[in-house]
Amino acid sequence: MTKVGDKSEFETKAQRLGAEIREVRKARGFTLSALCENVGCSVAYLSRIERGAAKISVELLSEISDALAVDSAWFFPKQSGGGPLERSHVVRADSRRPLSNMYTRSSEELGFEDELLSSTISGGCYLLLSRFAPGKGSPPESDEGYEFEGEQHGVIISGEVILVLGKESILLGPGDSFSYPSTIPHRFYNNGESEATMVWAMAPVRISW
Repeated sequence: MTKVGDKSEFETKAQRLGAEIREVRKARGFTLSALCENVGCSVAYLSRIERGAAKISVELLSEISDALAVDSAWFFPKQSGGGPLERSHVVRADSRRPLSNMYTRSSEELGFEDELLSSTISGGCYLLLSRFAPGKGSPPESDEGYEFEGEQHGVIISGEVILVLGKESILLGPGDSFSYPSTIPHRFYNNGESEATMVWAMAPVRISW
């Protein structure tokens, strides 16, 4: 049982930070050794950090963040609440972490911007809020969709989004939902005149669009 204020609380925070560093590193395509070539630590020490078994200095975290092209503050989301479980697992609407600035493609190219609804990216899946600006995204050819291992589930909250799934173009409106293996080529776009929003889940975690 985690006890607030003792060593186990540090271990939980350290494990959370380490796991998220690991997920971002993997999404960026870095091995442990490749990342260590860009920062001032050994492979063994970085491995311990990712397991939550070692503390990380502000200076080293800054070096790792620079190498991974992410603001180091991203690893420390705003947390609030009366108890440790609430602070660890609840994300308030004004405390969501942006994801789009971590992608390799721009929001203009993708046609949407994402916010992280989950409290962490270190689990087996995560929950996102996507915002599709009016008229953004263009209908891709069917063989231009994204395709990778995993699965996706979602629901349209507002506006209309076109889901290109395989060779089919499917119009989705508020309340419509979907689920499919992400090995099927897929892509979303909004050709409407108003913003569309979508909440969706993806497994496994992927932040390398």
